[in-house]
Amino acid sequence: MNGISRNDPKKKFNLADRLKSFKNAFSGLGYLLRFEHNARVHLFIIIIVIIAGLFLRLSAINWIAIVYASGLVLISECFNTAVEYLSDVVTQEQNEKIKKAKDVAAAGVLISAIISVIIGIFVFLPAIYKLFAS
Repeated sequence: MNGISRNDPKKKFNLADRLKSFKNAFSGLGYLLRFEHNARVHLFIIIIVIIAGLFLRLSAINWIAIVYASGLVLISECFNTAVEYLSDVVTQEQNEKIKKAKDVAAAGVLISAIISVIIGIFVFLPAIYKLFAS
């Protein structure tokens, strides 16, 4: 980085650097979806939820909840994957502290998925009830 710290306040804004950061982020998303089975499972479920939401004609506020919950799960999966990749760089051997870090990161994904299911219940049950009640 030509001797300038990443956090150096003297470093000028550079559009090319900003665009490169987007390229890196999309590359990370590509890794996530190509190599992480659970991320693909989450994405598949999100697609089903979107189709169901379109069919049930969810309100804007319900769409906000769905987008938020879906994003929460995918973000959690990103951080979990990052922890796993970094942990594997540190050592491939069994290490109790690394195991705990990986388990806690996986727990974050589980918690976000549970929250998303709860949000889904609040969003979809009334919509399904309304569909069958009319």
